[in-house]
Amino acid sequence: MLCDVCNKNPATVHLTEIIDNQMNELHLCEECARQKSSQMEQQFGLNDLLAGLMEFEKQTKEKDPLLEALKCPACGLTYTDFRKIGRLGCGDCYTTFKKYLGPLLKKIHGSCMHFGKSPINLEKKPLPKKKSTPNMDELREKLAKAVQDEAFEEAARLRDQIKELEKKEQQNGTDKDKQA
Repeated sequence: MLCDVCNKNPATVHLTEIIDNQMNELHLCEECARQKSSQMEQQFGLNDLLAGLMEFEKQTKEKDPLLEALKCPACGLTYTDFRKIGRLGCGDCYTTFKKYLGPLLKKIHGSCMHFGKSPINLEKKPLPKKKSTPNMDELREKLAKAVQDEAFEEAARLRDQIKELEKKEQQNGTDKDKQA
């Protein structure tokens, strides 16, 4: 599929625009996508959206002196600076400004929780059942039966499994002794 704009290069970016309740699909090459991206940013950037919502919040509420003084202890970003630039400075900002970010995210996304997406036609498959590991007595009984039936390959496999379990039990015992 060729780019819808230049009709020269293969389309690698697929955009869906909704303007006035009309959905338009655009298939663009990388170069045309970059141009379109810069045009969209100039018209309406995420910072503008966040700043606009924060201005709305600011207008609807009285100025809170505690909010104005709120500052991230890790990076030093103030809530006022966050409102101006529309970006948080570090991961600790989320914790510091949590009380004020919740309502903002709810206004933007309609929810404070992100659940992700899954394909509509995704078939739910049951999880594979875990094999229960037989206990030592069961393994020894199976080993005795295998020897009696002269199934020596099975007997060797069971012998190795018993040794492995004994080894794990000894390690767990030593680990518990070290912890105590």
